[in-house]
Amino acid sequence: MTYQAPLKDMKFVLNELAGLEEIAKLPGYEEASPDTVEAILEQASRFASEVLDPINYSGDQEGSKWADGAVRTPKGFREAYRRFCEGGWNALPFEAEWGGQSLPRLVSTPVQEMWKSSNMSFSLCPLLTQGAIEALLLRGSDELKRQYLPKMVEGRWTGTMNLTEPQAGSDLSLVRTRAERQGDHYLISGQKIFITYGEHDLAENIIHLVLARTPEAPEGVKGISLFVVPKVLPDGKRNAARCASIEHKLGIHASPTAVMVYDKALGYLVGEENRGLEYMFIMMNAARFAVGLEGLAIAERAFQRALAFSKERIQGRDLVQGGKAVPIIRHPDVRRMLMLMKSQAEAMRALAYTTAAAMDLARKHPDAEARKRHQAFVDLMIPVVKGWCTETGIDVASLGVQVHGGMGFVEETGAAQYLRDARITTIYEGTTGIQAMDLVGRKIAREAGATAKAWLASLKALDADLGKSANADIKSLRAQLAQGAQAVADCVNFIVETKDPRATFAGAVPFLKLMGIVAGGWQMARAALAAEQKLNAGDTSFLQAKIATARFYGEHVLVQASALRDTVIKGAPSVMALDEDQFLAA
Repeated sequence: MTYQAPLKDMKFVLNELAGLEEIAKLPGYEEASPDTVEAILEQASRFASEVLDPINYSGDQEGSKWADGAVRTPKGFREAYRRFCEGGWNALPFEAEWGGQSLPRLVSTPVQEMWKSSNMSFSLCPLLTQGAIEALLLRGSDELKRQYLPKMVEGRWTGTMNLTEPQAGSDLSLVRTRAERQGDHYLISGQKIFITYGEHDLAENIIHLVLARTPEAPEGVKGISLFVVPKVLPDGKRNAARCASIEHKLGIHASPTAVMVYDKALGYLVGEENRGLEYMFIMMNAARFAVGLEGLAIAERAFQRALAFSKERIQGRDLVQGGKAVPIIRHPDVRRMLMLMKSQAEAMRALAYTTAAAMDLARKHPDAEARKRHQAFVDLMIPVVKGWCTETGIDVASLGVQVHGGMGFVEETGAAQYLRDARITTIYEGTTGIQAMDLVGRKIAREAGATAKAWLASLKALDADLGKSANADIKSLRAQLAQGAQAVADCVNFIVETKDPRATFAGAVPFLKLMGIVAGGWQMARAALAAEQKLNAGDTSFLQAKIATARFYGEHVLVQASALRDTVIKGAPSVMALDEDQFLAA
C-alpha cells in the first residue's frame, strides 16, 4: 500500500492545538497563511507518495554501496533528491536572505513528518544538512555564511555532523581529532565514525562540521572546537577527507553511515576555539527534535500498513455472528493493537507540533519574557519528544509486525523494515538514557522543577475545562489525565528533593516515559475538547473518532502513569542492588 499523509489530522493539530493562526502573526511569518500552508501540505503529500515512498522498499533492499572511497546511493535516490531540491523543499524553514522560504518551524514540521514516513533513509540527508545550516547561521562568520549557506539552503551542497570517534561515543571529552592552525585555516587530522551521509552521490559537495582539538586546548569538553571541512575546496580541489567504509546496519540501509578519515584536511573555525561543543549542540537539539519526529513518522507508516493488511486478511470467524471467515480487523485484539498504534501516533503528533510552535514563539515573539518562557518549555520537551516518541515508535512498529502475524516477519510485506529502521532512533543523537538524564538533571533538578511545575499548572487549568464537558468519553479521559498529572508532580518533587544522583538517574528513563505519556494525554484531552466544540459544524465522523481515540488513550496508555511513578520513586535501590560480579551466576 502507498503512504498517504494523514492530512486531516495534521491540519486539525496545526489549527486546533498548535495555534497556526497565532504563529502566522509573528514577525516574518506572515506568508504562512491558511491557503499557503494548505497548498504546501498538499504538494508535500504528493511528493512523499509519488516520489519518496516508491523507492523506500527498493532502497532498503539495494542499500548504499561503497567502493574505492565513493558511495553510490540506491536506484532512484539521485533523481528524487534532484526533484526535492528543485521543489524548494530543502529551503522551507530558512530565511529568504539565504534563499529560504521564511516559513515557521510549525509548517516545516508536518512536511518533515511526511518525508520520514515515506522514506526515512532519504530524509536523513536533509535532516543533517538543516542542522549544519542552523549552526552556521548562529555561530558562523559572515564569510563562512556567504561561502556555504546559499548552496546548502538550496540543497546543492549537503551537511554532516562529525562527533563520534571509535573511543568517543557519548563521552565527547575523549575526542582526539586534531586541528593545527596554518594561516587563516586549520589542518584537521583524525577519524570519525557513524557519519550519516558522510559520503554520497546526491550533491556536488558535502560540508562536514567536525569536532577537533587544537594542540594547546585544555582537556575534556572545554577543549573542543568546531570546524567546517568541505569535501571540495573553494578552488575546486578535493580536500583530504575521505570515506574509508560504510557500516552494515540493521536498518536504514539506503542511508550511508560513513567512517571518515581526515588527513590534514583544510578546515575553517566556526566561532571561537574551545567552544565547539556548545555550537554543536545547536545542531544536536535540532537533530533531536527531528529524530523524535522519526518515531512519530514510523509509527504512522507502520499503522497505515497494518490497517490496510487487517482489512484484507481473512482469518477466523466473527465472535458473535459466527459464519464465514472475516477480515482480522473484526477481532477485538487486532482492534486493540490498531487503536494503540493510532492513539499513540496522534498523541505524538500533537506533542511534536505543539513543541514546534513553541520554538517559533521562542524565536519570534515580540515580548522577551514570552520568548524566554517558550524556550524553557521547548528545552523541557525536546528530550521528551526525542526519547518518548522514538521508544513509542519502536513499540508501534513492533505492533505492526504483530498485526501481520507470520507475514510480518517476512520482508516482502514491508512491516519488518519499519521495525528495523525504527530501532536506531532511540540510539543516535543521544540514547534514551542520555535524554532522560538531561531531562531530570538539566531540565528539572537544575531549576528546581520550575518549568515542569508551570506546565503542570496548565494541566490543572485544562482539568477545569474538561470538567465542563458532559461527554462520557471526555469524563473518562479527564480522570486518567488527573492521575497522570499527579504522578508527574510526585516525581518532580522527588527529583528536586533527592540528593543522591544515582537515585534520580536510576528512574530517569521511566520518568521520561511517564512525561511522554502524560504530555501525550494532555494533547489528546485538548484534542477531544476541540473536537467536541466542532462536532455540529465539522467532519462528524473524524471528530467522533478523535474523541473516542482520546478515551482509548486514557484507558490503555495513561493508566500506566501511577505504576511508572512508583518505579521512579521506589525503584532505585533495586536497580543498584547487585554487585558487578552478581549479574552472571557462572
